[in-house]
Amino acid sequence: MVVGLKLCPFAAPVIDAGGLEIRVSSASDFEGALSDSLEAAVSLLGEGEGGTSTLLLAFPETLELFEDFLDVVAALEAELVDAGADGVVQVATFHPNYRFDGVPAEDLGNWTNRSPFPVIHLLREADVERAVADHPNPEGIPAANIARLHAMGAAALREVWASFKPDET
Repeated sequence: MVVGLKLCPFAAPVIDAGGLEIRVSSASDFEGALSDSLEAAVSLLGEGEGGTSTLLLAFPETLELFEDFLDVVAALEAELVDAGADGVVQVATFHPNYRFDGVPAEDLGNWTNRSPFPVIHLLREADVERAVADHPNPEGIPAANIARLHAMGAAALREVWASFKPDET
């Protein structure tokens, strides 16, 4: 969805270059989710130039509640700061019930950060800085994404979303 709808102009080149790693956590609670997140961050930090530049960690077994997910993200970010990785690793978040602060739950703009499962997206900050420096208008990306989703409409978004769910018949 991110690549197909061009929600992130940086995603396709990373995928094409083999710089994306996807992991699935088997965690069933807060501690396991935090542990897996920290392990993923350490792994990303250990990658050299030309290696993994972005890592997606999905949580299909836990963090269904958006608030629980945000608690893990806050704890992860605090640990990264304590470890001196603030400004080295960037954390982005996706969740089935993602809702931007102050935005109504039904607003289609929330779908820019929705995913079938809770996902923590870890990026190497240096790679992000290089990509942003080469983009003509990085500040305009979020507004353009929200406008794109509003233009699609709820029915089209639900149709795309349904394609990610297994057939339950």
